Amino acid sequence: MNYRGSHHTQRPKHMILHPEGSASKADAEKFVGKKATWTTKSDKKITGIITAPHGAKGAVRVRFDEKGLPGQSLGTQIEIE
Repeated sequence: MNYRGSHHTQRPKHMILHPEGSASKADAEKFVGKKATWTTKSDKKITGIITAPHGAKGAVRVRFDEKGLPGQSLGTQIEIE
């Protein structure tokens, strides 16, 4: 969905995702601890860990290991294992 941050700060290592089939905070808590992987067009994989639910509508927070995700990743599919 988007980077985690406020009006003045943006954290590119942290993303807010909305997994399919997740409609409530209880659904989002089931994803905590799982891996999230985004694949670039050149088949490079960037992995992260789902750390916490975010809000009441089923979104989750993901912390990525490397520099973070590029802007091209916004709005694309991310695999959750």
